[in-house]
Amino acid sequence: MDQNIRAFVGIDFAEKVKDQIHELQQKLKGYARKGRWKGRDNFHLTLKFLAQISFAQKVQIDESLQSLCRKERPLNLELKGLGVFGGKEPYRVLWLGLAGDIQDLGALHKKVDQALAPLGFPPEKRPFNPHITLGQDIVLARGFEEIQAEVGGFEFTPIHAERIHLFKSEQVRFKRIYTTIADYPLG
Repeated sequence: MDQNIRAFVGIDFAEKVKDQIHELQQKLKGYARKGRWKGRDNFHLTLKFLAQISFAQKVQIDESLQSLCRKERPLNLELKGLGVFGGKEPYRVLWLGLAGDIQDLGALHKKVDQALAPLGFPPEKRPFNPHITLGQDIVLARGFEEIQAEVGGFEFTPIHAERIHLFKSEQVRFKRIYTTIADYPLG
């Protein structure tokens, strides 16, 4: 890693879960007039956005997160519920929510925030709202609640999160690509 990279900390999903999220996303696209949709391989749960990091910071992040994650236990999560950020169209974010070990997930988020603060990454001021972004700047052909009722009832494979990841985020041929550059086992 010779130069600074754009990075974030998060939880990745198994291929089967990404396929299921993608299937739901494809249904939702059918209800949209326009929007920017996340690529199937980019579905993840963000714990902490870091912006630009240097090689020296990555080494410190690795040490800090390895130490933290050893003391944490894996999480059992499930994908549940659709929502939007931004009260009017275009919706800033169309998202998929989570259930399961949500309190433990919130505690893990806070510990990651606190562990990385001394390294130059200020704690997040907004409350943690765990979600998976499906699309951005979405304009729907019908009301969100109506679409939510029609698409509801989807079922996903449970998620057993056994590690967190440090992702590199880069623009490649006008497409955002997320790549794991480190991972840290929980427990």
